Amino acid sequence: MLSRITYFKTTQKVIMGLGSIDKVNEEIKERNLKNVFIVTDEGLIKSGIYDILINKIKKNAKKIDVFSDVPPDPPIETVYKCFDHAKGKKIDLIIGLGGGSALDIAKMLSIMFTNNDKIENFFGINLIKKRGVTKFLIPTTAGTGSEVTPIAILSDESEHLKKGVVSDYLLPDVAILDGELTRTLPPIPTASSGMDALIHAVEAFTSVNANDYTDYLAIKAMSLISNNLRMAWTNGDNLEARQKMLEGSFLAGQAFANAGVTAVHAFAYPLGGEFHIPHGIANTVMLCPVLEFNMISNLEKFSKIADVVCPYGNYRDLKEKSLSAINFMRDLAIDLRLPVTLKELKVPYESLGKLAEGVMKVTRLLANNPRKLSYQDAVSIYKKAYGE
Repeated sequence: MLSRITYFKTTQKVIMGLGSIDKVNEEIKERNLKNVFIVTDEGLIKSGIYDILINKIKKNAKKIDVFSDVPPDPPIETVYKCFDHAKGKKIDLIIGLGGGSALDIAKMLSIMFTNNDKIENFFGINLIKKRGVTKFLIPTTAGTGSEVTPIAILSDESEHLKKGVVSDYLLPDVAILDGELTRTLPPIPTASSGMDALIHAVEAFTSVNANDYTDYLAIKAMSLISNNLRMAWTNGDNLEARQKMLEGSFLAGQAFANAGVTAVHAFAYPLGGEFHIPHGIANTVMLCPVLEFNMISNLEKFSKIADVVCPYGNYRDLKEKSLSAINFMRDLAIDLRLPVTLKELKVPYESLGKLAEGVMKVTRLLANNPRKLSYQDAVSIYKKAYGE
């Protein structure tokens, strides 16, 4: 690897471990925060997890408001709707509680209070001018790593695409990783969010922007996730597996926040935008076809994934070793009963060309990919993902 100057950015304070939600009140008290606004979703209110948080913070919080109308893969309009609900209120602290959707809306709400501009003008890199309101992020899924990334992803329904806002100002002041809060997550989102976290680690590891430190994080994340995802899926009450999954997602988030994700996400975005396929499932379907395309760009690096996820094989060469890692991930998805082809998702075959056009627009992520790809390559990869 050529020597180059690199930067590493992450969340200011991370508190992790079973029962770490108990520490949220200390953080509020330490900062003398009184007026709290919570961003979450209806599922967490019904599950009782929202009440757990309220019971922890009500001692020091003078006033608590909530916005819970956060859908999966939220559109731009959700941020405006949340801001309309919150503006005019005196807010010291925003808490995002939930999966990546709720956390990303909380991030965007934070900067909406301090930046007088349209959300559409924030899409891209470092276009936010001012730091936002203090924010704590508490993930309840082990998948997105949003609690340690300077990124928020929103659906642009007019273009049928997902778009990213990237700014250091989106990093939270505190992240709390408590595996007990993921205990009630059903099997399907446990599986899809877990695969999403694994993909973050794999893509960070193979990104052209990877460095020794992001590689260390990605390798540890791949190990934690590959060894614990099946256990968390088969038995949601396995708190050790739940905590290790959350920490694996966190490490993967740190890795890709600094190295970037690659073409797997670029292929997933049009599927989410056009057909509203959940993010983790779209990534899972696209993972192996994209890795098979990418691996010849650096067989030595791709083969090292096998050393982590399936270390006991005997291989004739680096290509076979790289393929064994890809096959491991396909088998993992099948074990988790997730779809592995676009045909299973009922994506129309005739839409593949249009989807490939969407991929080519995701230049921010394609710039990280270890192998350059053309529109025709994108069509071929979608065809392979379709099941041809």
